[in-house]
Amino acid sequence: MNPYILGLQCTMCQQIFDPNQIKTTCPICGDAGILDVLYDYEAIKKDLNLHSLSSNQDRTMFRYQQLLPVEDKHIDKMLKIGWTPLYRTNRLHHALSIKQLYIKDDGQNPSGSLKDRASAIAVLRAIEENNPIIACSSTGNAASSLAASAARMGLKTYIFVPKRAPVGKLAQLQIYGAHVIMVDGDYKDTYNLSKKAIDHYGWYNRNAAINPYLVEGKKTVALEIAEQLHFQLTDWVVVSVGDGCTIAGVYKGFYDLKKLGLIQTIPKLLGVQSEGCNPLVKAFHTHSPCQWTEENTLADSISVGVPRNPIKALHAIEASHGSMVDVSDQSILDAMRLMGKYEGIFGEPAAAAALAGLQKAIKQQIIKPNESMVIINTGNGLKDPQNAQRATKEPILMKPDLDTLIAHIEQEGEHKHE
Repeated sequence: MNPYILGLQCTMCQQIFDPNQIKTTCPICGDAGILDVLYDYEAIKKDLNLHSLSSNQDRTMFRYQQLLPVEDKHIDKMLKIGWTPLYRTNRLHHALSIKQLYIKDDGQNPSGSLKDRASAIAVLRAIEENNPIIACSSTGNAASSLAASAARMGLKTYIFVPKRAPVGKLAQLQIYGAHVIMVDGDYKDTYNLSKKAIDHYGWYNRNAAINPYLVEGKKTVALEIAEQLHFQLTDWVVVSVGDGCTIAGVYKGFYDLKKLGLIQTIPKLLGVQSEGCNPLVKAFHTHSPCQWTEENTLADSISVGVPRNPIKALHAIEASHGSMVDVSDQSILDAMRLMGKYEGIFGEPAAAAALAGLQKAIKQQIIKPNESMVIINTGNGLKDPQNAQRATKEPILMKPDLDTLIAHIEQEGEHKHE
């Protein structure tokens, strides 16, 4: 265990527990009692600061090991996760009529999504606890990320996915050698079955919503954004939201940096959900408890009708003075095409939802055109090729004849400059 960890605090009753005695949630509040990892920031300052970072040659998420709940003895064997590129846009900000926009492309992680960050922590924790089997429920990305890191480190995995999981993510699972359990139901059914199986067999639980350590892995995306911006942060950071763990992690990363004195203010966070599955958006705008909703969206990675981490997610929005919006599936498909066309970045539907949400927030004047912002591209578009095809026009089948080609190009005007 990381010696800088002071304890685990329940987000509901605020009790603090010994991390050596607690596995997942609060023993008083049950599954609703999600825990938060507490750190000794004053001690960390001595080892993690501007000087140490400038001389650190580790270009992975583990350059921030002092802020992670794992030992360092197995890190060098892991896949190279993190330190993904942060691009300042060349053209997309002009298309949106805004001043400054960055895209953090976590689709370039080993399995193609931000969730590699959480899965890396899960695998290392399982190794530390001498548990050779690790399991989770997932709509796809958490599953493939877990299977990849576990395969690298020699652990067995049992992965529970709903029957709607995209073919690209299923293919990854099978290639990585996971035991795939496809559940005839939605994500809620999938989660419930995985929980019962994990409890029955004693497997290590990678379900991010109730495992307090996995948010700590996800927060490294915020640590990287800050460092890549030389700790001069944008006004906003925009991220898609499903269970609530990713946006909670983004906030925790910025919170850590503020406690360490590396930043003065935390960026406002914009959380984005699909209109077809938006329980956290409803809870945020009505100031009411999160209620179950249907899972009716093509953005499978954020299609979570019963978010398991609503307290941390809503706290992240409120504490950062941010906001939430929901977007249509059509706007998500449009955003996929827009990000690809203008910046050469291929995001899956859930990732592109962040761009669609940014567009809506600008239209609603939640975000002003003169403000700066980062979009987190949480997953690579190759994970869901079917929806990528829906976002674009069918290619034209053409005879191998130059005259026919010329006639087509002249008709479409595709030879002219835009």
